[in-house]
Amino acid sequence: MKCPVDGETLVITDRAGVEIDYCPQCRGVWLDRGELDKIIERTTPEAPDARVWQADSRPEKRKKRGGFLEELFDF
Repeated sequence: MKCPVDGETLVITDRAGVEIDYCPQCRGVWLDRGELDKIIERTTPEAPDARVWQADSRPEKRKKRGGFLEELFDF
């Protein structure tokens, strides 16, 4: 399959049981139907304990994390 952006041949890789098509040139990522849902289901953390939210009610700036996509797409 060819990349719709630059015509490079897409590479298929398996991450956490989900096949991901990506372009090694432009680093574009394409998912088939249902694959995004699988990724979200497998990487959604448990709901935090409500007591933690009550104890720390003042807003603060936090360093932005890379999130699950950064960990998932490390090629």
